[in-house]
Amino acid sequence: MILDFEPGDFVINPTSKDWGIGQIQSIIKEKVTVNFENVGKKVINSKYIELKKIEKNA
Repeated sequence: MILDFEPGDFVINPTSKDWGIGQIQSIIKEKVTVNFENVGKKVINSKYIELKKIEKNA
């Protein structure tokens, strides 16, 4: 699986939208560390949870 993300990208977790917008901190193999605005830092296994990239207006 090739992820189309890089650190700094903004994402949401479609299955947990209440987490808010997250910013990718690091990607190591299928583990994506994301800092979400409502729940803090989460390590997401991209094999099981598909994050959706968003554009965040500055």
